[in-house]
Amino acid sequence: MTGLANGFHTLAVLAALRGQQSPAEDTATLRVRTPSGGLHVWYRATGNRRWLSSVGSSPGRALAWQVDIRAHGSYIIAPGTTTQHGTYTPLGAAREPAALPLWLAQELDRTGHLPAPTIPAPRPVPPRAQQAVLAAGGGRAERTLAAVLAPVEACGQVAEGAGFSDTLNRAAYTLGGLVAVGRLTQAEAEQALKDAAAAARPGQELRSEQIIRSGLAAGLQRPLHASGRCS
Repeated sequence: MTGLANGFHTLAVLAALRGQQSPAEDTATLRVRTPSGGLHVWYRATGNRRWLSSVGSSPGRALAWQVDIRAHGSYIIAPGTTTQHGTYTPLGAAREPAALPLWLAQELDRTGHLPAPTIPAPRPVPPRAQQAVLAAGGGRAERTLAAVLAPVEACGQVAEGAGFSDTLNRAAYTLGGLVAVGRLTQAEAEQALKDAAAAARPGQELRSEQIIRSGLAAGLQRPLHASGRCS
């Protein structure tokens, strides 16, 4: 990787590896030239996500070398501002931040820019989930899995939001309760959840696995019987 001299280069390499345009060349969003010759690329967060900030030279959380991320809890200088070092000048015609591209959101997720505490805590199985289990009638595991995973799969119809993390967590919690009473094996439940999550939110497998592990572990402590009662 010799020849990489700055963040423009490393960001371009990352984008090229994903078959995407470099954010530095994204004319659809607000871009601002800094007095030092750097570039601020602005994007609008979606899905109520609280992205974390990072410094591009950190050995821990970092999107790419010399590419800083400014998000929740950080600040950035507004375009048009003049300091003792010069003016922050907008480039191109765009004057509003575009929505954060899906591929870039996936890269930020992969590189640790979403805090673990945002994973929802396990909740009691809602009536809708209990009804789905009862509707399966204690029959074949395939029917039970299909009923419980239907809300997770439905999230795939919406690009962002839709309460995906909460929905996946509830499904994992419910299946954990069924595993606890021997209705299916933990391996079956875990694989079915991973498959449904990957189909609904491709590229977010690591985060989905965190949610699945958390929900299953909690559900295993609350066996769910066909009567709809938790023991």
